[in-house]
Amino acid sequence: MHKRTLAALIAVCAATTPASSQSMSPMRGVVRSFTDSFAVRVQPRNPYKHRIGVTIRAYDADFRPIDASISPADFSLGAGASRSVLVVLSFEGARERRVRICTESAPFPGKGVGMRAQICGKFIAYRL
Repeated sequence: MHKRTLAALIAVCAATTPASSQSMSPMRGVVRSFTDSFAVRVQPRNPYKHRIGVTIRAYDADFRPIDASISPADFSLGAGASRSVLVVLSFEGARERRVRICTESAPFPGKGVGMRAQICGKFIAYRL
């Protein structure tokens, strides 16, 4: 009886579809710049079957918010859509800077469970 229950549980789990999750690419990168600032282009993607609101934010390596020029910073993404976002950051006088760029999203009211999701990429910039 125990083996049949286990086999049925495995069959049910195998028949379910995998959960979709928000994504952003690239998730890691190295940037080299000759100027006092550097740019990273990321592409958040909405894998869900409904529209979501997206915010792009920049943080230092310890997840403290930092100043950045983000274009666009806030937008909505339709089902299955993706969008290119440009993030420009300053070296702030340093020769190297480690940053995290995060895609934060939440479904629009009445869509899904209303949970906010966050996915972050890690980037290292070198000033030449």
